[in-house]
Amino acid sequence: MRRGHTVVVFVGLFIALSVAVIVGQGGGQGRGRAGGPPPPPANLPTSPTAVALPTLSAEVTGPGPMFDSVPSLAPGKGLPHFNYETREYFASGTADGQPYTTRVVVRQPSDASKFSGLVLAEAMHGSGSAHMFEFTSIYTMSSGHAAVEILTTNPAQFTTLNEARYKDLKIAGPQTNEILAQVGALVRSGGVLGAGRSVRKMVLSGTSMTAGVLINYLPAHMVYRTPKMERIYDGFLPTSNGAMIREIDVPLIHVPTMHEVSGNITNRQDGDEPGKQYRLYEFSGMAHIDTRDNVRLQPNPCTQQLSTFPHQAYMSVALYHLLQWVDKGTVPPRAERILLDRDESNDGSTMALDEQGNPRGGIRNPYVDVPTVKYGIRPPAITPLIANPSAYVTRGGQQAANQMCGLSGFQVPFDGAKLKALYKNKQAYAKAVEKRVTELEKAGWSLPVYREMILGDAAKVSF
Repeated sequence: MRRGHTVVVFVGLFIALSVAVIVGQGGGQGRGRAGGPPPPPANLPTSPTAVALPTLSAEVTGPGPMFDSVPSLAPGKGLPHFNYETREYFASGTADGQPYTTRVVVRQPSDASKFSGLVLAEAMHGSGSAHMFEFTSIYTMSSGHAAVEILTTNPAQFTTLNEARYKDLKIAGPQTNEILAQVGALVRSGGVLGAGRSVRKMVLSGTSMTAGVLINYLPAHMVYRTPKMERIYDGFLPTSNGAMIREIDVPLIHVPTMHEVSGNITNRQDGDEPGKQYRLYEFSGMAHIDTRDNVRLQPNPCTQQLSTFPHQAYMSVALYHLLQWVDKGTVPPRAERILLDRDESNDGSTMALDEQGNPRGGIRNPYVDVPTVKYGIRPPAITPLIANPSAYVTRGGQQAANQMCGLSGFQVPFDGAKLKALYKNKQAYAKAVEKRVTELEKAGWSLPVYREMILGDAAKVSF
């Protein structure tokens, strides 16, 4: 696939990003909300019920190009680097009393013997990307996990790209939960990944808009089962979301970002006992969307330097702990939450900031503990648009740029004098970063697979 080759329609972009902002701020279910979670949809069964398995097509190989839903992988760390393959299928069944045909994309080790038995599933984001795979791809592929992407939104952007290939896709909004259940059950049955790839555990993930899809699915999770009456998903990972999430019968790790923490954030407490297995992980320095590798923000349409905080390195920490929890029963560590002073008049943020301008508390990392920049959120878009914006922004115009920048993070680099005052010289700075990375790895807050990336960032700093 060609990096950056994603075709979208502006209607889909506008809806997806508008929903992202609403869901990311908690969707009205954050701090202080009374009354508990919303009631389950009326059409759900009242007791555990086996879903019907959809029919899977032969692998789709044409005509024409495949829709690229992972254009924003880290440079040099795409699927070929890890000897991974991509397979596309159509799944057809009946949901909400109506027929559907959806797209299912599998990314897995080319060598079946390298498959870990663990699966990361997600609904494709309305913007046209499997963001949770993008956000965790290095860890996911280094570990031999499979990733399954399920289309649950209007397929118009697929037919815009390649009508001949995607003309049979047909999905209606009320079908989403049954599609996630039916396709998930098909994956669990061994009917998607292929011979020699037995699924041991599978989690459903989502970010922003698709975190909302995940949360809306949770009542369905409580009643839908595989044909063998087993759970379909073993755990859940909603990210870039601050909502109050209902209790369920499997582990859930929740990852709000600075955007949500600074707005309407859940006050749900961590728990370990069955029915309350929950962790809230807030990574200091992390913005709502990835701005390091995101092709939709290249070139930068915002007024400030976009953050190069490695979104992937820390979203993967959450996924790692969730998979260990559901697969091995390893209870994950609890984390301090980002501190709030709820006062923007002192420093422009409702978060409590340290002397370098970065959030206090939260899950720590070298980027805020041994900083060379100040991180912020919601940089304004350049007006009028830059001369040659990405195809994604071009299609949406100024409104798309405003929305993308509003979901972004920015950084303000320290000047040489400040860096020398903090660290004396580059060698001392690099040594401090390496020491902190080692400490965080031992504590479970940094994965060794990202050590090279983090130390590489430190090596690029000059003063």
